[in-house]
Amino acid sequence: MVLAQSALRPATRADLLGYAVEVAPTLLGGVLRVTTDDGTVAVRITEVEAYHGQGTGDVPDPGSHARMGRTDRNATMWGEPGHLYVYLSHGIHSCVNVAAGPEGRGDGMLLRAGEVIEGVELARERRSLPGPGGPRMPRDRDLARGPGRLGQAIGLRHPRHDGIDAIAHAPQAGAVAELLLRTEPLAAFSTGPRVGVAGIAGTSAFPWRFWITDDPTVSPFRPGRGATEPLPGSAAPGST
Repeated sequence: MVLAQSALRPATRADLLGYAVEVAPTLLGGVLRVTTDDGTVAVRITEVEAYHGQGTGDVPDPGSHARMGRTDRNATMWGEPGHLYVYLSHGIHSCVNVAAGPEGRGDGMLLRAGEVIEGVELARERRSLPGPGGPRMPRDRDLARGPGRLGQAIGLRHPRHDGIDAIAHAPQAGAVAELLLRTEPLAAFSTGPRVGVAGIAGTSAFPWRFWITDDPTVSPFRPGRGATEPLPGSAAPGST
C-alpha cells in the first residue's frame, strides 16, 4: 500500500510538543524516510508506543528509559522534539524513537512497526537471513514488523545515528531522516498495553500502545516479565 504524497506533510517540532501519549497516535499513517549511502527506505508507521520522562504527567511511567532522569543513554529523549532516539535492545537490535515534548521533558515514542513503502529491495537485503540454501527473505509484511526489524530495515544504527534530526533533515553519520505526518490524523485506531514491558508498565494500566486496526504489519502482543493486570477498579493513569 502506497499513500498518495498529497496526504502527507513534513512534520514540524510544534507537531511533537505535546505529551508523548497524546502525540503518538498522530504518527500513525505517517512516514519515516531514511536515506543512507546505499539508498532510501521509507516506512508507513503502523504501530507506536508512548513513554514519558521523569516528572511527566500525574503518574510516573515505570516502563520508560527516562523514568530516572537524564543519562548518557537517553539524552536524546530530553532534547528537541523530532530528533530520533536510537538505542540498542538486547545488545543487537537498534530501535528507533521520536523525541516528543519541549526540551527537558524526556518523552519519546517508540516506532514499533511499519510497512515498507519505498526501497523494498534494499529493506529485503538488510533483513535477509543466512540459510543452508542461501539467504532467506522475510515476508514483506515482516520487513519492519517489530522495533528491531524496523530499525534494521531503514538502516539506522546505534550509536552513530542516535540523535539524528528528522525535522531539519541534517545529515548524520551518512544518513538523512525525514518524518512526514498525515494531513488529517487517523480518526480511528486501536490502543492497548505496551509489548514486552515488565511489571505494571506493561499492563492495561498503561494503554499507551497505538496501532492501525487490522493492519498486517502490526507486531503481535506479548506481555513482559511480571506484567500482571491491576486489580479491578484501578484507575489508568492520565496523560497530564
